[in-house]
Amino acid sequence: MPKFDWRSPESYKSLQDAEVTDLAWEFLRRNPDYRRDYEETIGNSPDGEVTPEFRRRWGICFRP
Repeated sequence: MPKFDWRSPESYKSLQDAEVTDLAWEFLRRNPDYRRDYEETIGNSPDGEVTPEFRRRWGICFRP
């Protein structure tokens, strides 16, 4: 697996043309509180889906 160097501009080239939602996802997925909450929510979900409360709490919405 390639090593990611957060200090290197080369590591962020893929985000150069990213949409705001892409950047938001990068920040959210690295948040340890979000990751912990996600694992707990999925673990307690009978269908393996996140709840509307989870989506509201983290500001996640899906547009058609």
